[in-house]
Amino acid sequence: MRILVSGAGIAGPVLAYWLTRHGFSVTVVERAPALRSTGGHAVDLFRPAVEISERMGVLPHIEQRATGTSRMTIHQEGSRHPVPVDLSKIFGGTSDRHVEVMRDDLSEIYHDAARDHVEYLFGDSITEISPDGEVRFENAAPRRFDLVVGADGLHSQVRRLVFGEESRFSAFIGAYFGVLTLPNGSDLDGELRMHVGVGRTAGMYGARHIGDARALFLFRSERELDCHHHDVERQKELLRGAFAGMHPEVDGWLDALDRTPGHGPESESGSEWGSGAGSGFYFDSIAQLRMDTWSRGRVTLVGDAGYCPGPAVGGSTSLAVVGAYVLAGELARAGGDHERAFPAYERVMAEHVRGSRAVALSAAKTLVPTSRLGVRGLAHGARLISALPAGPGRALLRLTTKSARFHDSVTVDVYEASPTTAGDRIDLRR
Repeated sequence: MRILVSGAGIAGPVLAYWLTRHGFSVTVVERAPALRSTGGHAVDLFRPAVEISERMGVLPHIEQRATGTSRMTIHQEGSRHPVPVDLSKIFGGTSDRHVEVMRDDLSEIYHDAARDHVEYLFGDSITEISPDGEVRFENAAPRRFDLVVGADGLHSQVRRLVFGEESRFSAFIGAYFGVLTLPNGSDLDGELRMHVGVGRTAGMYGARHIGDARALFLFRSERELDCHHHDVERQKELLRGAFAGMHPEVDGWLDALDRTPGHGPESESGSEWGSGAGSGFYFDSIAQLRMDTWSRGRVTLVGDAGYCPGPAVGGSTSLAVVGAYVLAGELARAGGDHERAFPAYERVMAEHVRGSRAVALSAAKTLVPTSRLGVRGLAHGARLISALPAGPGRALLRLTTKSARFHDSVTVDVYEASPTTAGDRIDLRR
C-alpha cells in the first residue's frame, strides 16, 4: 500500500517511521530543497512524545541535543529588580519526562530514523489531489497513491486543496509570535532571559551545541493584523512597533532585524530559516486550527495541518508526534482500510486536541499578561514555584494552572503489527 506524506518537519518523518514499521510503502514530499539545519527554535516534548521517541530508539539522540536551558531571569518592565527562576522545577512541575530541543535538530533525528526505508522528494510540492489518489506535483511526474497525508503545517497546502481556504478553519487567539537568530553575545549558557510587560514578552536563550542564540517575541493584539505570512518586511515592522522602548537590551535584539533576511512560514515546521547563523527569522499569528473533521476520502491531516492548538503555546510539537503515531497505528490496525482507520484516528485524538487548545489559551494569557498585576503574578509565581521543594512546587503549579500537566495526562495505545497485542496500552499518566 502506497502512502504519500506531505511535509518533512516533525509529524511527517514520525509518521513515515511508524508507517514503514507497519509495512506500508511511504513517500514524503517536502517543498524545501533539503532538511533545515540552522536550528529553528526550541520546542518541547512532553511525556507521551518522549515515550514514542523512546520506542523509536531515538531518545538518546534527542537528549544529547537538548538545549540545556535550566535557569530563567525575569525582568519586569519598569522594575530594576530581576527575578531569578529555577526553570528546571517549572518544567518538572508540568511534565515528569520533558525535553526541550531545537526544532530542526528534532526534525533531522526523526528523519534519520527511517530515511533508508522512505522515499523523500525534496524541492517539490503537491498541486492537485484527485479523489482516486492521483497526485500532481509542481516538478515530479504525476503518480497514484492509495492515501495522502498532509503533514505540512499551519498553512497546509494539502488542507487548502482538499478542504478549502485556511480562513475557514483558523481562529486567531489574540497574539503574535516571532523568533530571531542572533549571535550569543551575552554568552547565555542554560539561561533564558525574559522581559515581561503588559501585552508583550521578549526573551533570549542559547543552546549548548549551536553556538548562537534565539530572541523570542510574543505580543497581544485585539484584532488580527494586516500581514501576510510571507510578508517579511511587514512582520519586522510589526515587531519593532510592538516592542519599541521596552528595554535597551530588547532594542538591541530588534536592531538585528536589519541584518536578518529571513523568510515567512513555509512548510510543516511553520518556519523557513536562513542559511547561516544569525540569518533565521520566523513570525506568525498564534492561531488555532478548528476543524470538525480532518479526513476526507483518501486524504487526512496530521499535526498542525489538522489541529494546530497554537504555535509556541499549545504543545503542538508533542501533539504532532502523538498524532503521527496514532494515525500509523490505526491504519495498521485496520489493515490499511482508511474508511475504518481515519475515523478511529480522529476519535483517539479528539480529547488530546481539545485539551491542547485549552492549554494554549491558558498559556497565552499567562505568558503575555494583560495587566501589571499579571506581570507581577507571572514573575513572582514562577519564583515561588522554583523556590519550593519539587513536591510542593508541583502541587502549587497544579492549583494555580489547571492545565499545567495536561500533556502528561493522556494514554496512548501500543500499536503492534500483530492484532493480539494491538490493544495493549501505555499508561502515561502521573
